[in-house]
Amino acid sequence: MDILVSVVLPLGLAFIMFSLGVGLVPDDFLRVLRRTVAFLTGALCQIILIPVVTFGVILAFGISGELAVGFMILAACPGGVTSNVIARLSKADVALSVSLTAVISLTSMLTVPLILGFAFGYFMEASATSISITGTAVTMFALTVVPVLLGLGLRAALPGPMARGEPILSRIATGLFVLIVLAALASNWALFVQNLPSLGPAITCLIAVLLIIGFLVPAMLRRTVMEAKTISIETGIQNSTLGITVAALIGGQQAFTAFALPAAVYGILMYLVVLPAILWFRRLD
Repeated sequence: MDILVSVVLPLGLAFIMFSLGVGLVPDDFLRVLRRTVAFLTGALCQIILIPVVTFGVILAFGISGELAVGFMILAACPGGVTSNVIARLSKADVALSVSLTAVISLTSMLTVPLILGFAFGYFMEASATSISITGTAVTMFALTVVPVLLGLGLRAALPGPMARGEPILSRIATGLFVLIVLAALASNWALFVQNLPSLGPAITCLIAVLLIIGFLVPAMLRRTVMEAKTISIETGIQNSTLGITVAALIGGQQAFTAFALPAAVYGILMYLVVLPAILWFRRLD
């Protein structure tokens, strides 16, 4: 199990982030400069709104200790490739979705350690193990930024082969995501069953609230419906694989601890909660 947590899990996340990078082109980043207002709206929703709403849900449902920290870890994670797929199914602005995913994924090396440090200090109190913000940032850089940039560089150097190989890489990444979620749940099955009555409603509420607020904020700023749908999806959908990996790494190599449970349960409930939103989004002009 130590090998799974210390080697297999980080490599799995790195491959998933690499597959994200292969799907990117430089224009995905340049688009940020051309659509500043829409991008900043989505970015602020992800960086500020998600942690604030998550913190409120934690307090509202009386979640504490490691599970509360696990929720905040999930809140610090950016949207992954899944959000881009859901944006496409929802007839949203896929280009904006990809741009937000790309940039916020790169900034996660800063946001995840900061939110993690706050969560440990607030919810774990004296029992908290010391967390190195710098060390966590370096780890995040190695597991997220480096693979994304590597995939982006290979796509630029070998556009034809990488474009043809992207669907295969995406399928492998999806398979790894499923295995990671199942492994996290299996390792904490008793704790999962014990806390499901509180975890399930809390996570369902969190996803629903974020989808709604993520749509209302750009709508109030008079952004287009396409942009509102996209920002809603990017706000409501998090990279649960990254959450599980971070949780496992801070668990002291003790397999998958309770820190990983919120992200693991989220990885399953996310699809159930977002399905009605997809059906509704598809009907919007």
